[in-house]
Amino acid sequence: MKPSIRLLAVDIDGTLLNSNFQISHANLSALNAAHRAGVDVVLVTGRRHTFALPVAQELGFDLWLITSNGAITKSTRGELFHRDLLPAASAREFCAAMTNFRRNLVLTFDREEKGALVMEGIEELNLSIRRWVEKNRDYIEFVRPVEAALTTDPVQAMVCGPIARMQAAEAVLSASDVFSRVTVLKTEYEARDLCILDVLNQSCSKGHALERWARHRGFKREEIMAIGDNFNDVEMLEFAGNPVIMGNACEQLKRNGYMLTRSNDENGVAAALAEVMGIQA
Repeated sequence: MKPSIRLLAVDIDGTLLNSNFQISHANLSALNAAHRAGVDVVLVTGRRHTFALPVAQELGFDLWLITSNGAITKSTRGELFHRDLLPAASAREFCAAMTNFRRNLVLTFDREEKGALVMEGIEELNLSIRRWVEKNRDYIEFVRPVEAALTTDPVQAMVCGPIARMQAAEAVLSASDVFSRVTVLKTEYEARDLCILDVLNQSCSKGHALERWARHRGFKREEIMAIGDNFNDVEMLEFAGNPVIMGNACEQLKRNGYMLTRSNDENGVAAALAEVMGIQA
C-alpha cells in the first residue's frame, strides 16, 4: 500500500532545480498534481525568502516557504508564520571567531531592501557564488567591520567558499566558544568546489521548522514526505516519515537509509512522487 501523504516538503537547489537552475516540466507537473490532490506542498530551502520566491511563484499556486534553513516560514503572499532570529551577541561572537575568513562572511537580515545582506567585500564571494551575488546585488550593503551592522538580530550568518577553506573555517568554528550556542548547517557541492556554512539560532533547522509547521497543520510524521540532496536537509529528512534523497547527493547521505530517487537532472522529484504517491507527471 502507498502511504497517505498530506504534507510534501521539497528542497530547491540540487533537488527541485536542475543543474541549469530550472524546474523541469516533469517536476512542475508532478507538484501541481500533488497540489490538486490536496497535498500541502511547502518549499524548504537555505535561500532567503526573496531569493526563493521566484521559484515558488513558478509553481503557479499559493504555498508556504521555509527559508534560510528554517529561520523564516512565510507564504508566497507574504504572510509570516514563524521567525527564528540569531541573537546579535552570538553573531558578534561568530564574526570574531571568523577573523581569518571575513572575506567569505555574510550576514542576512529579515528585510526586503538594501542591507538585507551585509558583507565587508565581494571579491572572494564572487569567486565561489557569482550567480548568487548577481541575483542579490540590489540587497547587498558593504559594512566594515561587519559587526557594525548588528544593531538588530540577523536571520543568520554564513561563510562560504572552496571546500578546503571552509573545512578550515569549520574547524575554527567548532573550537570556538560560540559553537555550543548556535546551529551550524553545511551545504556542499563537490563538483563546484563550494561549501556553505550557515550559522543560525540554537536548534534552528529545516527539520525543526518542518516539525513546527506539521504540528500547526495537524499532520503526523507518517503523512509527511521530504525530498532533499544535501547535509542541511538531514534534520528535515530525519523528521519526515517518508524521506527521499536525490541521486545527485553524496555517497555519505545515500547511506542514511532514505529512499533513493533519480538525480535533479533526471526529474528526481517527479520520479519520487510517482513511486511514493502514484502521481504521474
